Parts: sequence; structure tokens; C-alpha cells
Amino acid sequence: MVRVRTGYDCDVLVIGGGIVGLSTAYAITRAAPGTRVTVLEKERAPARHQTGRNSGVIHSGIYYRPGSLKARYAVRGSAEMIKFCSEYDIAHAVTGKLIVATEKAELPRLHGLVQRGRENGIAVRELGPAQIAEVEPEVRGLAAIQVASTGVCDFVAVARQLAESSGAEIRYGAEVVRVDRRPALGAAVRTADGTVVRGRVLVNCAGLRCDEIAHLAGDDPGMRIVPFRGEYYTLARPELVHGLVYPVPDPAFPFLGVHLTRGIDGGVHIGPNAVPALAREGYGWGVVRPRELGATLAWPGSWRIARRHWRYGAGELRRSVSKGAFTAAVRRLLPAVTPDDLVPARAGVRAQAVLRDGTLVDDFLIREAPRTVHVLNAPSPAATASLPIGREVARRALAALAEA
Repeated sequence: MVRVRTGYDCDVLVIGGGIVGLSTAYAITRAAPGTRVTVLEKERAPARHQTGRNSGVIHSGIYYRPGSLKARYAVRGSAEMIKFCSEYDIAHAVTGKLIVATEKAELPRLHGLVQRGRENGIAVRELGPAQIAEVEPEVRGLAAIQVASTGVCDFVAVARQLAESSGAEIRYGAEVVRVDRRPALGAAVRTADGTVVRGRVLVNCAGLRCDEIAHLAGDDPGMRIVPFRGEYYTLARPELVHGLVYPVPDPAFPFLGVHLTRGIDGGVHIGPNAVPALAREGYGWGVVRPRELGATLAWPGSWRIARRHWRYGAGELRRSVSKGAFTAAVRRLLPAVTPDDLVPARAGVRAQAVLRDGTLVDDFLIREAPRTVHVLNAPSPAATASLPIGREVARRALAALAEA
């Protein structure tokens, strides 16, 4: 049967040119050659937000609940990402990392990570203080685990390669302001310059704005994006750190804590913390957008988070406004560091989905609606897991296309 294409600009219309949106376009054209895909990205280049403002770590998958999408896709995605980078000569390195317990209270959680890693099929090695010093001479801890499969790469270069290899039409500077979706027809999307793009199936990979796009499409996503800014420093003495060093995370939060990351450029990044951002793209305290802040404050889940976790939040805020407090947090792992060693670097914003009851969504969240696939929660480790995420979203989009 020949599909009539009259009146449509593409078969699948993807909103969002971050690594997940571009991986989806790549997966669609790989799975169904000849499918016309258009990607709309409001910025002038790909990967300007979460993809391009993280620590560049290829995560192993050790942190995530066995059987969850994060666990399955991170384990699979880390191997695929290393292979992809090798195939296209994208800068990367498999460095391994240490997760270090600095207090006795953290030891049970560290042992829990050992078990979780094994359940997820990840090789881990347990280290004592002397062995920690052999791997990272300046790092101190009571015990640690070494995860060999962790690495680093240039995720922005990966996104660019996905865009090029997908064969999709990528339209930059195309901010979506209106969506007219009709189950019998597909979606017509209007951009800020008045251009209308029509597609048979719509895919929402808008990251920090995914809930807004869902509402424009006429869907209630049942969550809101609450933006959390992660602030970073660069280590002025990078020789103090050889690889990647993480604290033991608090299982109550989806954040991994302030960690040390030697990047592919040889520099060492320190961070991030996690503080509320005053705008969806609020990369500093001076960036305030009243409408976006009002929407966050109007969501009941935001207040429930604040009441439930105010002590944790107060500590994060203190580290944000006090370099001394941030330094003290770093010194738990790296005693030799001083405030003068920390050079401010650019921040990132995590698009964290929050439910009405204040629950922080801890897994990737993908939902479907008529002729539509919404990616509603894809923070870290989404860059690591982007290839399998893209395949899953592509599978759903192509199924919707077959029914159109």
C-alpha cells in the first residue's frame, strides 16, 4: 500500500534537538529507511541544554533499580555509546571510577551499591583505604568500589553525529509555540516565526519544556518539570585527580552528589550541587523568568518537595552561595583542595519530572497519546542511554505511524 503524502511535511515530527531527540531521529531512519523525519530545535545548534551542560560521563548503570529503564538502558547504552564514539572517531575514554565512602554511616549504602551493580550485570571491585590511595593518591575514604566500565565522552559531538547520520531535516531556530494535533490527521506545529510544519506523528523530546509541549498538544502529562540548577567548578590543579571520583549518593534523591570528573580535555570538573532554578534555563541566580517560576510554584508537588526535603535543600543552597561550604564538601573526598583551587565553570539545569504528590520521578518516563509519543523524564543518565532510549521512542513512533 502506498502512503499518500500530500499535505504533510514529514512522517515523524520530533520536537527537541538534544541527544534524545536526535537519537530518536537516527533510530527511526535506521529502522524504517525512507521515513521522512523533521526535527525542530529552538536553539541555533544542537545539544545546547542538558546534553551540552553535563559532566560528560558515560555512566555504568550501577545506581539504578534493577529492571528499571534507567538500569537497562544505561548498562546497554554505555557499551553502545563507546562503540558509537569509536566508530565515528568521537573523543572518549573508558576511565573507570571510584565511589567512595568517607563516613561509617555510608558503608551500608556502599555495600548496597555493590549488590545493585551485580544485579545489573556490572563488574565492581571493592577497595580499602590503601587500595583507594593506589588508584587516587589524593583521595581519602574508608572504603570504595571501583567500576571499570564508566567513561567520558563529548556528548555534543555525539549529538552532531546523530543529526548528520540520521538523514533527518534538522531545523534550528524553530521554537514551537503552538501544536494542533488531531487523532485522524496528525499534528500541525507552528514555530515562533510563523512557519507551520505538518507531520503524521509527533514526538516530544523537548527536555526542559516537555511538559509545556504536552499541554500544547492537548495532553495532561500528570507531572511538571521542576528545574534544578547544577553548579560546577573547574579544578585549578587537575593533577590532584586521575579519573572519576564520586561520593556515596543518598538513595532518597536522584542526584549523585558533588563529584570529581577528569574530562576528555584533561581538565577536572567538580560538581554539581542541586538548587532550584528560577527559570527553565536558569543557569544563574540572576536568570529569573516570572511566568516559569510562577508555574513551578503553582505546582503542588513543588511545595511538597520543599516540606519533605528542606534540610537537604538548605545544604545545597548553602553550597551554592558559599564557596567555602562547597570546598568543604569537596574536601571530604579530596582533602588537599582549597578554595583557590576552584574556578567557576558554567552551570547546567536538570529537567526533573515531579508528580503532584511531590514524588521525584526516578525513572525515564515515556507516555503515548493519539499519534504522539512524549518523553517526559529523561535527565541523567539519558545521554549515556540515548541510543536505546531513541530506539524505544522510535519503535512507538513507527507503530503510531503504521496505524495512521
